[in-house]
Amino acid sequence: MKFEHKFFTSFPGVFFALSEQTRQAALFLKMGDIDVALPLPGIQREFMIADDSADGHMLHKIEESLEYVRGLRIGDPLPKEVFSTAASWSPSGGHVTIAYQRLTMQLVTWLVGDEHIISNPEELMQVANDPTAQKKINAALTEAAECLGLGRDRKQDVVSYIERMAKELSYIEALRDRFKAVLMVQQKVQGLRRLYGYERSVLEIADPVARLIELAVRQLREGFDETDAQTGEILSILKNIDNQIKFISNARNVLYRRLISWDDITTKWKPVPVQHSEIIPDLLRDTYRFLAPRFMQTKEWILATQPDREKKKATTRRMVW
Repeated sequence: MKFEHKFFTSFPGVFFALSEQTRQAALFLKMGDIDVALPLPGIQREFMIADDSADGHMLHKIEESLEYVRGLRIGDPLPKEVFSTAASWSPSGGHVTIAYQRLTMQLVTWLVGDEHIISNPEELMQVANDPTAQKKINAALTEAAECLGLGRDRKQDVVSYIERMAKELSYIEALRDRFKAVLMVQQKVQGLRRLYGYERSVLEIADPVARLIELAVRQLREGFDETDAQTGEILSILKNIDNQIKFISNARNVLYRRLISWDDITTKWKPVPVQHSEIIPDLLRDTYRFLAPRFMQTKEWILATQPDREKKKATTRRMVW
């Protein structure tokens, strides 16, 4: 990451990040003892940096990059997502194994006429360790090779397809694990609401936090459910593997962008037990400040002077991240 305009190297320690208040990409720097956040569009206007200039292109790439990384300093490489379908992070080997087992077990259930997805790792491990599981998998691979027009003796080609798909799905399994941290926060907030049931000052902040986090969890669940539904038919996956991989990589990026923004909040909540503590009110306020810009419901009001044909009903709109 390099710039031609000297402004970008005029201050030590500058970095790019999303503003917590506005969710806009900004350049952060120190002027004396003051921390300053300069929105990127304002920098372009102030220094007359054209969109089609090298610095203009770089600022747009940085804005896109901040969906995938928490911050960037001058000289940092941009994340892979802004240049290709590759991810800038990697799932663990365990997640690859889970994804592979999920697909092979899905193939087995297809063979017996009751195709379904097993996404619970414990259940997958139990089924995969069944002494008869490998025989069932081999039979399913043979039948799949025949149905795909490869021939019954080419089941290894089916294995290669599954391995390729499992590599992509392993990112979804890793994000499913990451989602558990958000559920942990939700559970603790609900526990604190019960614990502080008679303390109005705490409930006044805990209740809206609980409502907003419910919206967040619902949105994330919908993302995982949509991905599972799209990969619900194993033969369709294997017949259209390139399109399926493209879909999964797009879903991966959306879920990752949403979940990475939770890192600070989940880190704060992780060591906090559900018990009375003087830090609880401040932690709830921090969580509300995180959630409100992303999920606060707003009213779209009708102007009384608008002609009837142009009036729209007032609606409730949820902000998206």
